[in-house]
Amino acid sequence: MDERQTATTRSSTVEAWTDALAQSTGSPGGGAGTGVMLAVAASLTSMVAGYTEADGPRRAEVDGLRERAQSLRGTALRLADEDAAASRAFGAAFRMKPGPQRDEAIHRACVDAAKASAVLGAHAVGAIDDLAWLAANGNRALIADVVVAFGALRAAVAGARTNVSFDLASLRSARKSLEEVRDLHPDLWESVEQLERAIARIDSLTADVDGRAAPTGTV
Repeated sequence: MDERQTATTRSSTVEAWTDALAQSTGSPGGGAGTGVMLAVAASLTSMVAGYTEADGPRRAEVDGLRERAQSLRGTALRLADEDAAASRAFGAAFRMKPGPQRDEAIHRACVDAAKASAVLGAHAVGAIDDLAWLAANGNRALIADVVVAFGALRAAVAGARTNVSFDLASLRSARKSLEEVRDLHPDLWESVEQLERAIARIDSLTADVDGRAAPTGTV
C-alpha cells in the first residue's frame, strides 16, 4: 500500500502527512486537517502559557491551562486519524452499487462521520475559554501567537461545523429529506448551530486583541 495512504498524524513527519493530504484520496482529508488545526491551536496555547509568568493561585491556573492544552494536542491528533478512517468508510459507501445495502451503508457512514466531526468540534469549542484567558492575561509579547492560535482554532471549529452539516446533508443520498435528518439526529443538528456561535465568538475575541497584535494597522 502507498505510504501516503497510511500516513498518520502521530507516526508521520509533517512532510509525509501533508503529502498524503495533497493526494486525491480523501483520506486524510479536510476533517483530518481540522484535527491538525486544533492541535496547532492547542500547541500554541501551551507555548504561550509556558511563557506566562504568574505567582500563587494564578500560577496554578496557568499550569492547569497548559496541561489542558497539552492533553488537547494529543486528543486532536488522535481524532484527526480517526476522521481519516471515517473518510475511507464514507467513500466506500458511496462507491457501492445502488440498492438498500448502499442506502444503509451511506446512512451509517454519514452519521459516523458527522459524529466524529461533532466530537472534534466540541473539543475545539472547549478550548476557547483558555485561549481567551491568555489573550487577556498571558505574556503580552506573545499576543501574535495568541492570534495565530485563534486562527487555527477558528479553522478547526469552522471545519467541524461544515463537515457535520455536509455529512448530515449527504443523508439525502440515502433517501432522507433534510427534515427527516433533523428529526432523526437532533443532537448533531444542534451541534452545527453551536459551532456557528463559537465561530462568531472567536471572531469577536480576535478583533478585541487585533490592535495589540497588529499595531501598524491602527496608524
